[in-house]
Amino acid sequence: MARIETPKRVRGTQDIFGDEQRRFQRVVDAFDRVRRLYCFGRVELPVFEPTAVFARSLGETTDVVSKEMYSFEDRGGDSLTLRPEFTAGIARAWLNEGWQQFAPMKVATHGPVFRYERPQKGRYRQFHQIDAEVLGAPEPAADIELLAFADQLLRELGIADGVTLQLNTLGDAATREAWRAALVEHFEAHRGDLSEDSLTRLDKNPLRILDSKDPRDRPIADAAPDIDRYLTAPAGDFFAAVTAGLDAAGVPWTRNSRLVRGLDYYRHTAFEFVTDRLGAQGTVLAGGRYDGLIESLGGAPTPGVGWAAGIERLAMLTELPMREKPIVAIIADAASEEARALQLARTLRGSNVEVFTGYKSNPKKRAEQARKAGVDALVYLRASDDPAQRMHVTVMPESPIDRSELDLLVLQLRGAAGLADA
Repeated sequence: MARIETPKRVRGTQDIFGDEQRRFQRVVDAFDRVRRLYCFGRVELPVFEPTAVFARSLGETTDVVSKEMYSFEDRGGDSLTLRPEFTAGIARAWLNEGWQQFAPMKVATHGPVFRYERPQKGRYRQFHQIDAEVLGAPEPAADIELLAFADQLLRELGIADGVTLQLNTLGDAATREAWRAALVEHFEAHRGDLSEDSLTRLDKNPLRILDSKDPRDRPIADAAPDIDRYLTAPAGDFFAAVTAGLDAAGVPWTRNSRLVRGLDYYRHTAFEFVTDRLGAQGTVLAGGRYDGLIESLGGAPTPGVGWAAGIERLAMLTELPMREKPIVAIIADAASEEARALQLARTLRGSNVEVFTGYKSNPKKRAEQARKAGVDALVYLRASDDPAQRMHVTVMPESPIDRSELDLLVLQLRGAAGLADA
C-alpha cells in the first residue's frame, strides 16, 4: 500500500496552542475588558466581502490591493476578497445596515485577516487583529478617547514600557492638497535619484515616498517640506486639541512629522505605537482619522477614526498570564466512586471552578496525567465507611495560585462533597 503523504500547513499560517495560545488569549481578553470600559460595542463582520469594498477603500494603487489581497471569483461569477483589514467592512456595514442612526457609533472587533505578504517574525498571511472604530464623530475628543483606549490596553498587557506613541497631523483637505502639491514639486526636482517604487508613487501616491525605506530615497524624503507650513488654522486647532487632550489624559506622545497615510480620505490625526523589541517591523498598533472613507464607498460625508493591532505581535511582547483561580482534578480511587466524581465535577463547574478530567482508568495514572496538565489540587474520592476518609485533597506545592485561594477552594470542596477532609 502506498504511503499517504500528510498535507502540510499552508505557508504563512499557524497552529496556535499551549503557551502561545495563552498569550494570544491574554491579548483578546484584555482587549474585550478595556473596550467595555470605554463603552465600545462588539460587532461581527463577514470574513469575505465584495472585492470593490477593499479596492475602493484601500485604493487601487496600494500594495495591499495590487499585491496582497486574496481575491477569487465565486460560482456566481462575483469577485470576492478575504478581508485584509476591518475598517472597510465596518464602513460598508454602516451604509448597508443603516447604522447612521447610532452615530456616533463606537465599535470594536477582532478576528482573522488575510494578506499575501512575505512571512516574517510576527507577520503571517492569515493573522489576527483587534480593531476599534468611531464613526460619525468629527470632534477631536473621539481621537483622544481612541488613543487613551489603546494606551490603557498596552498598559493592561504590561507592554507599555518601551512602546512610544508617534503622532502627526495630516491636516484638512485644503492642507493636504497644498502639501501634496509641494511634495510633488520637491520630488520631481529629484526624479532622477528616486527608486523605481518611489517613481511609481510620485505619479499616484506621492505622500508614500516619505515612508520609503530605500536608501536612495531617504535623503530626498528627509529634505521634503513639512506639513506644518501648509496647515490651515482649523487643522492646526484640531491637532492642538488632540495633543492637549492626550496630555490631560496622561497619554505620553511624541511628534513624528514624517508619519503619513497615503490615501486622500485620511485627515487630521495619524498615529503609531512603535517599539524596538520586534526588529525593523516595530509598529504594534496604528490608526488615524479617515473622514473621506465613507464617501469613497458611495455614502454621505461621514467622519471616522480608528485603529488596529496584530494580536500575534502584541502576544509576542506579553508575559504568560498567571491563573487567577485554581484548577482541580477529581480522581475516583474505585469504580464505585466514579458516579460521585462526576456529580462533584458538575457541582464545581456550576460554581465556576475549573475541573480537569483525566481518562486513564488507573487512579495513579490519572493523577500523573493531571499533574502533567498543571492542576493545582488533586481531589481523591475513596470508598470508605468513614466519612473522614472519603475525600482527600492534595495541593500541588509548585502551584502558582495564591495559597489563600487554595484554602478557599478546599472549603468549597468540603461543602460541595458534603464531606470532611481527612
